[in-house]
Amino acid sequence: MNLNSTESGITERPASRGRRSAARPDADAGQPPAISTSPLAAPMTPAGVATISHLTEKLAEYMTEADLKKVKEAYRFSDEMHLGQVRKSGEPYISHPIAVAEICADWKLDAQALMAALLHDVMEDQDVKKEELIERFGAPVAQLVDGLSKLEKIEFQSQIEAQAENFRKMLLAMASDVRVILIKLADRLHNMRTLDVMAPAKKQRIAKETMEVYVPIAHRLGLNNIYRELQDLSFSHLYPLRYHVLAKAVKAARGNRREVVGKILDSVKNTLGMAGIHAEVYGREKTLYGIYKKMRSKHLTFSQVLDVYGFRVVVDSFPNCYVALGTLHSLYKPMPGKFKDYIAIRKLNGYQSLHTTLIGPYGTPVEFQIRTQEMHRTAESGVAAHWLYKNSDANMSDMQQRTHAWLQSLLDIQQQTGDSAEFLEHVKVDLFPDSVYVFTPKSKIIAMPRGATPIDFAYAIHTGIGDHTVSVTINGEPAPLRAELRNGDIVEVVTDPNSRPSPSWLSFVRTGKARSAIRHHLRTINLPESIGLGRQLLQQALAGISISPDLPEPLVERLLNESSAKSMDELHADIGIGKRMAALVARHIFGLLGGESASVPIDHNSAADLDPVTIYGSEGVSVQLAPCCLPIPGDQIIGQLRRDQGLQVHTSDCSVARRQRQKEPDRWIAVKWGTELNRRFDSRIRLLINNEKGILARVAAEIGECDGNITFVGMDEDNDHVLHQLRFTIQVKDRVHLAGLLRNVRKVTGVNRVSRERG
Repeated sequence: MNLNSTESGITERPASRGRRSAARPDADAGQPPAISTSPLAAPMTPAGVATISHLTEKLAEYMTEADLKKVKEAYRFSDEMHLGQVRKSGEPYISHPIAVAEICADWKLDAQALMAALLHDVMEDQDVKKEELIERFGAPVAQLVDGLSKLEKIEFQSQIEAQAENFRKMLLAMASDVRVILIKLADRLHNMRTLDVMAPAKKQRIAKETMEVYVPIAHRLGLNNIYRELQDLSFSHLYPLRYHVLAKAVKAARGNRREVVGKILDSVKNTLGMAGIHAEVYGREKTLYGIYKKMRSKHLTFSQVLDVYGFRVVVDSFPNCYVALGTLHSLYKPMPGKFKDYIAIRKLNGYQSLHTTLIGPYGTPVEFQIRTQEMHRTAESGVAAHWLYKNSDANMSDMQQRTHAWLQSLLDIQQQTGDSAEFLEHVKVDLFPDSVYVFTPKSKIIAMPRGATPIDFAYAIHTGIGDHTVSVTINGEPAPLRAELRNGDIVEVVTDPNSRPSPSWLSFVRTGKARSAIRHHLRTINLPESIGLGRQLLQQALAGISISPDLPEPLVERLLNESSAKSMDELHADIGIGKRMAALVARHIFGLLGGESASVPIDHNSAADLDPVTIYGSEGVSVQLAPCCLPIPGDQIIGQLRRDQGLQVHTSDCSVARRQRQKEPDRWIAVKWGTELNRRFDSRIRLLINNEKGILARVAAEIGECDGNITFVGMDEDNDHVLHQLRFTIQVKDRVHLAGLLRNVRKVTGVNRVSRERG
C-alpha cells in the first residue's frame, strides 16, 4: 500500500529554476465520476487555465483583508514554484493546490491552513526548505506543510517501511494540529475526483489505499461529506462495472419512486406543522457504496434493497427531536428493533441523531434521521465544525474532547511502538467505524470498537489497569477476558499489582492502544529472558555455519552499525522476541567475515541437525507452550519464533504447527526439554462415559488419586442421551505421569474410552 502524501502529475520543469526536476510518480487528474452527490464537489477548471478568483470569493465571505492578502501571497509563491509543472490532464499543476484550498475554504479554515493548502507540495516537489517557508510565511504554516510532506531524504530498507514511516509522520503531525489531516483529506479528495486519466493499476492502488486509510480517518473525525464521497469515488475505481450498473439502477429507481417520495415528504411536513414543530424535511439518497455494501453483507439483489431513500428532519431545538420522533411514529408504524438514539449516547466521532425506520406507503421501509441544526453541522463537518486548536481543554465540547483523546492516543501508541509498520497496524485497527458503548461501574460511558474485549476496556481506562488485569465481571457476572463486549454492558475490572500482561492477549485484543501497550510490556519487562533466549538462538545459528560465537570487537561494532541496534543485548532481545531471525543475523555475520552472505544456504528442514534450544517451562512469557497442542515433557517438540511474542513450543505432530511451518519455515527451530523440571504442565483428556449416577465423582476421584490436578471440566451430550463426553484439563508432571493416569481412569466403572486431546 502506497502512503504518499499526494498523487500529483508527471511534470517537466524549466531547468533554469534550480529546483529538483524528478517526475512525481502519481499523477491524478482527469474528469470526475459520472455521478457525484457531494456538496463539496467543485466545477473542474478548463485544461490550461488556473485562476484564484473563485477561491478569493469564498474567502472574502469570512476572512479579513489582512488574512486574504497573506493567502494571495502564498498563492503567488506556490504558482512561481510550480511554474511549468503540469498534470496528466494537461492542466497547470497550480490548479491542484487551488482546488485543495477551495475545499478547505468550504470548511472556513483559517488563513494559516489555506496558505498551507496552497503550499502543500512545494517542499516535496520543488526542494523548498522549511527554513525558507518559516522566513516567508511563519513557523505555523511551515509546520503544517512539513507535516504533509513525505520523508524522501531518508533511506529505508523497503518501500513498505518508507510508506509506513510517511504515514506515521503525517498522523503524529495531525496529533499536534488537526489541520494537517484536514488539508490532507482535501488533497486526497481532489486527487480522487481527478483520477480518471490514470492507468487502471494505479487507479486501483490509490482507490484501495483511500478506502483502507483515508475513508476510516474521515469517518473517525466526523467528516461525513468527505467520508461518503471518498467511499463512492473509491468504489467507482475499484469496481467500475458494478458502480455504473448500480448507478443506472438507482437512476431508474429514482424515477419510479418519485411519487412515493413526494407523498412521504408532504405527509411528514403537514404532520409536523400541525404538531407545531418547525422543521426542515428533505429526502436523502443513500450512497452507491452504501447500497452496494448492504447488498453484499445481506446477500440482497438491488430490488430487495427497499430503503434506498431516507429522510432527514432538522428541527429547531433539542426537545423537539423527541417530539418529532413521536409525531412520526404516530404517522407511520415503526419497525421493531430499528430505533437508535445517538443523541443520548453519541457516536465515537461526535455524531448525534435519532434514527428510526418506519413502514411508509405501499409497505416500503423508510429511514428517518432527526437532529438539530447544530447536530447537523457536526454530522456533516465533524471536527472541522469545532476548531480543536482554538480551544482550551476547559471549554472543549464533548465531541472535541473525544477527538482530542484519540489524537493523544496516537502519541501514546507512538511511544510504545517499535517501528513504523507496527504503528500503522495499531492505528488502522483503531479506525473501525462501528462502535459499542459500555459502562464503568460508576456509569461512565466508554466507546469501544466493535469486537472489543474487557482487556481493551481496561487499557482504554488506563495502561496501568490493563497491565494488571486478572479478571472481569460483565453485568455482575464473571466473564472471560476474551469475551466480546456488547452495547450497554457494565464492565468491572479486577486488578492485581503482581499480575502482568499475557502474550495470549495479543490474539484477541482489538484496539491499537491495548496491542501496543502489551507488546511494549513484553519487550521491556521480560528483557532479561528475551536476551538469554536470543543469545542462545544466535549461538545455535552461528554453530550451524561453523562460526564461533565469540565475535571480535571490530566485527561487533560493524554488526551493530549495520543492524541499527545499540548493543548486542538489544540485538539478542530482538531475536528472542522474534523481531529478527537468528539465521539471517548469522548470515549477515558470515558476510562481514568476508564470505558471501547471500550464498549461505538456509535449510529450513535442518533444525533437527543443530543443537536444540533447551526448554524448562519456567522461562516466563518469552517461552510459551502452544494452547493448540499443550506439549508436556516427554513429547517431541519444535519451537516457533513469533514476532514480538517470543518462542512458542508445539508438539512435533501438531496439525496447527504443520500448517504454519509451511507458511513460514524460517521461523521454526529445534527445541528439547530440560532434565530438571520443577513444575506441572496442562494437558487435555477426553472421556466417553455412560450417563449414570456418580460417574463424574468417580473419575475426578481417580484423577486425584493419580496426583493429577483438575483445572477445567466440560461435558458434551450425545443425541441419544445415553453417552456423554467429558473433557478435562489436568496438570501433570510429564508424559509418563499422564500415561499412568489414563490407564487408571480407563479402569473406572462407566468409562468406555479415554484419550489425550491434541486439537
